[in-house]
This record gives sequence, structure tokens and C-alpha cells, in this order.
Amino acid sequence: MNFLSILLYPLSFVYGVVLSVRNMLFNKKILASESFSIPIISVGNLSMGGTGKTPHVEYLIRLLTEKYAIATLSRGYGRKTKGFVEATVNSTSEEIGDEPRQYVHNFPNIKVFVCEDRVLAIKKIISENPDIELILLDDAFQHRKVIPGLNILLTDYRKLFYKDYVLPSGTLREFRCGYKRADVIVVTKSPVVLSPIDARIIIEKIKPLPSQKAFFSKVQFDEMRLIEGVGLKQKPAKIYSILLFAGIANPYPLEEFLHRNCEELETHYFSDHHVYSEKDIIGIREKFNNIASRNKVVVTTQKDAMRIEGNVLANILKDIPIYYIPIKVDFFGEEKVKFNSIIENYVEKNRRNHDIHKS
Repeated sequence: MNFLSILLYPLSFVYGVVLSVRNMLFNKKILASESFSIPIISVGNLSMGGTGKTPHVEYLIRLLTEKYAIATLSRGYGRKTKGFVEATVNSTSEEIGDEPRQYVHNFPNIKVFVCEDRVLAIKKIISENPDIELILLDDAFQHRKVIPGLNILLTDYRKLFYKDYVLPSGTLREFRCGYKRADVIVVTKSPVVLSPIDARIIIEKIKPLPSQKAFFSKVQFDEMRLIEGVGLKQKPAKIYSILLFAGIANPYPLEEFLHRNCEELETHYFSDHHVYSEKDIIGIREKFNNIASRNKVVVTTQKDAMRIEGNVLANILKDIPIYYIPIKVDFFGEEKVKFNSIIENYVEKNRRNHDIHKS
């Protein structure tokens, strides 16, 4: 803990106590929570962001989409609309948020919804879409008004929750003991070659309850792809220099990956969920133009690409090569089989219960 964090710790303690009281009121049913017969999986974290919720939700979609009719439900962080909105392929990030737009883009066969009131939204989804068999809640670990059937907690390998502190001293949204509400804990962004000793030490420090299962996931990067309607379509035969810009919480895995695939890497970072302005885009363009190499490209994340694609600001980048790199996650060896089995068994068992309840 640095000096500023120490100074802020009294505020963190007060904030954490307030949240602990709120959690206690939910636990004692003084504040109402609601459960549903339909299978509901929540993916969230204790920290403010950067644990990889979006690629983990997409992992679940890929795992389950061939067997079940899936809906995702997000708050729609950063959108300018309010209330319950069903996303379409024509929805913009301003209308639904960047993560939901990414889900629509990557999985046009699923239903995607946004709403601040998750209870209201789930009821509307069930009543208006009777074919839906499973709802994935994005970033809902602190949303106690809904009781998910399966609660997945993510924590970043480089910023594990047991090393972190409550806001504003750290990045936690509540005290560390909140992890006990999870059914499954996933340590994300783990090294591709994970030492069994390191894994065992981390599990020992997490201290999973007997009812909890803990896993490690790793990041995988796909091929560079053009942002639709933006930039030059011709990529240099050999890339020497890359300008990476991103507005996500923890871009370090992508930065490390690109370092291994070019001679020169420059970065230009913004805050998480940053809304790009004309000044920002002009700055990116100028930084790119100042790179001496001819064999150069601009690279960003798919989440950032969603904020630029179809935007009038894209015209500023129309004559430079700009790409995004899709990010996926995967699990290690036999652990992947175990993780998948937990998810599939939960969904199948509770889908049958939901069918009985409907009839």
C-alpha cells in the first residue's frame, strides 16, 4: 500500500462498512432479493474492472449456444439511453454500451439486453421471450436484488483481490470477504505457462470454501482484423511498428502480446470505457504519423473498436491502417473439462426445472 492509499484508508474503511451493512441486509432478507426458475449465471468481480468479464461471458456463450437459447443482460455502462433496451445489429455503443454491442457483433444468434433494473429486465425477458433458456448476467456480482443460480467471480492474476483494498485506497467495490458469495472463482489473465506451485499458493491464499471451485484462465489472441468501415484495407507485408491505443482497465496482456510481434511498440491509453472525442482521434492519428517506420499499423481492442465503428470520428482514421485484435479466454488442460462440466450440469438441471415451472 502506497502513502496515498494509507491516507485514504479511513475512507475505504467507512465505504466498506456501508457496503457490508448493505450485504448483511440482503443476507438477512431485510432487503429483498429475487430468484427465478430460469437458469441465470452471473459473471462479475470484486474490483472496479479489468478482470476480463466480457471474454468470459463470450466463453460461456460459445460453450452453451449450440444447445440453449441464450440471452445476455448488462447494465449497458456508458450508454446514453435509459431503461430496458433490446440490442440489434444496428444498435450503437451510445445506445447500448460497448460490451453489449460486442456481443451482438460476435453472436448475432443470441438475444442481448441492457437495463439498470435487472429484476425488471429478467421478468420482461422471460415474459416476452419464452424461448430463452438461459440468461447470462454481465457484471452483476454486487447486484444483490437478483439471486443468480450460479455466481462466477473473476480476479486478475496480477491484481488478486486478496492483495487489494476497498475504494478509494484500492479498486475493490466491497471488502474481500465478499468472495464467499461466489460459487466459482476464476483467476484470469494467468501466464500461458502456469507454474503448479504458483497456482497452489494462490489457491491457498484465496481460501475457497468447501462449496467453491477455483480455476485459472488464460488470454488468447486472434488475428488482426480491420475495423469495419474504418482505415486502409491493405496491411503491410511485414509490420515493424505498432501504435496501440485502448480504453480498458488492464491492457497489459495485449501489450505483451504485441511486443512479441513487432520491433517497436508505442502505446496511448485512456480510462476504462473512455468515450472518444475528436481531439482524442486526432491525437491518435498524429502519434501514428510521427512514427518514422513505413511498415506501421494502429491496433486497438475490439471493445474500443465498437466505440469507433460507425462513428463520424472514424473518418479521421480512414486513410491509415487500423485493426483490432479479438480476445478469447481458455482454461488449462483437465481444469477446462471440470469448469465446463460445472456450467453445463447447472444449466441442464435448472433448464429442466424451468420447463416444469412453465408447464
